[in-house]
Amino acid sequence: MTAPSTWILAIIFWLHMLATVTWIGSLAAINLLVLPASHRTLKLADQLSFIAALQKRLEPLAWFCMGILLVTGLFQLSISPHYDGFLALSTRWSFAILIKHGLAVIMVVVSAIQTWEVLPAIHRTLMKKGKADEDELARLQRKEVIILRINLTLSALILGATALARVS
Repeated sequence: MTAPSTWILAIIFWLHMLATVTWIGSLAAINLLVLPASHRTLKLADQLSFIAALQKRLEPLAWFCMGILLVTGLFQLSISPHYDGFLALSTRWSFAILIKHGLAVIMVVVSAIQTWEVLPAIHRTLMKKGKADEDELARLQRKEVIILRINLTLSALILGATALARVS
């Protein structure tokens, strides 16, 4: 197999970085800017309604970014001179990449819980209008915040594993 052209490689690396920045940037913005501001300025039901509406816009983008990361990441892995095979731990690079991918799998699972469990529960609770239980709203808000913070932490760890692989 011949090596891909420099332009093709550049586009693949650019798409990978763009998807990373988009996904992690949105997580950072929500955790560091949106959640604190909404907590200070909105009532609990309004906070959840706002976050649910925001997540409705961000979820498809996040899943699209995950797909781009998977495809471009596998391509980058296949052309890397460091790659010795699946689950190979012969170098610090392969160990860092294994950790990165393990964390990414956990992040996908956490995102799936958010998309298909927490957000639908928030929508169902908010549909009750004035009958929504404050305790239930608070529980769902805590769950959403925990999931968002877990994903932000995982993304920082993934970037750390990537940095370790780059210097190896």
